[in-house]
Amino acid sequence: MAHVEVHRDDIELDEPTLVEGLPGIGLVGKLAADHLVEANDMVHYGTARCDGLPEIAVYSEGDPTVRSPVRLYADAEGELLVLQSDAPVSPDAAESFAGCMVDWFRGEGVTPVFLSGMPAERETDPSLYGIATGEGSALLSEAGIDSPTESGAITGPTGALVHEAQRVGLTSVGLVVEADPQFPDPEAAGTLLEAGIVLLTGVEVETESLAKQAEEIRQTKAQLAQQMQGGGEESTSARPLGFQ
Repeated sequence: MAHVEVHRDDIELDEPTLVEGLPGIGLVGKLAADHLVEANDMVHYGTARCDGLPEIAVYSEGDPTVRSPVRLYADAEGELLVLQSDAPVSPDAAESFAGCMVDWFRGEGVTPVFLSGMPAERETDPSLYGIATGEGSALLSEAGIDSPTESGAITGPTGALVHEAQRVGLTSVGLVVEADPQFPDPEAAGTLLEAGIVLLTGVEVETESLAKQAEEIRQTKAQLAQQMQGGGEESTSARPLGFQ
């Protein structure tokens, strides 16, 4: 049965905000989520046991502990969650995954912040705008986050999550940032953090190390980014309507 397996009974959730970090264009959501977990010493709170998720075992350098690919991390106060993923969610699993997670969000009083990259060739700092479901528009207005400048659609697993949140009337927001369509984009991930997540959550997070590690990040994440380029619906993306 699909569910979220909780590992930390010592942390009591307090109507938390959740930052979603599935792989997608520029890996912006994953980079931002991974950095948020590391910079704030967040702990492994739970594991997504949703139907259709890849049955693989992941581990980290210097740590032999094996983990599942889609996990939840929490701060000590139970006010902030991060959904971290080390593997793309397949198109066949996106609908059931979205239903599984949104059901859990509703049951735990979670307000999700969904992250997506908009493919763009840019010469200036990446721009960012917000979208909303439920009462999320008020949260964007409160944070001073701009509305979309064009019509568009979010695809992939993140699009499925936003669609499900809208269908059931869950309050959520989505942040869309201009991102490199071919390579990992730490600069765009930094914009998501500074111009979006920090304003919505009030969490303190430095982004200097993210910028300094840009080249290292590009090298270590290049393989996953290559998978995302041709990933079709496995790759989360925001695109203008009519984009070819």
